[in-house]
Amino acid sequence: MNTAIDSILAKYDNSGRDSLIALLQEIQEADGYLSEEAIVKTGKTLNIPTSKIYGVATFYNQFRFEPEGKYHIQVCRGTACHVLGSLTVLQELEKELKIKAGQTTRDGLFSIEVVACIGACGLAPVINVNGMFHANVKADSIGQIVETYRNKE
Repeated sequence: MNTAIDSILAKYDNSGRDSLIALLQEIQEADGYLSEEAIVKTGKTLNIPTSKIYGVATFYNQFRFEPEGKYHIQVCRGTACHVLGSLTVLQELEKELKIKAGQTTRDGLFSIEVVACIGACGLAPVINVNGMFHANVKADSIGQIVETYRNKE
């Protein structure tokens, strides 16, 4: 039983479908992601089928269905980063961590998120790990970057 979810849902008792997105945002803010438990409880509270809730939540990029890793890696895919090779950086990161974007490693250490733009075009291609920017990243530097964070453990 998740008391954070329960207390959030209590605020939305007697609410309708128009509260769904705000409610999901609040749950994700509290838990870091939308768990199956949260979606089922939300459906019961708002009297909406869970399939409809998943439909809405999967439509919007902002919602996650897995917790973020201890080291959350954002890979910029904006125009400058794309032109300078961020796709190969992403592919190498997925290969190194053995996960795809949107997933978290089994040990919970790493997760990958693709973002449209980080706003650091002058550093392209760039990745962000928990707020730490890595500039001019090349595919062959991914192993070293990941190892730096693994060594912190």
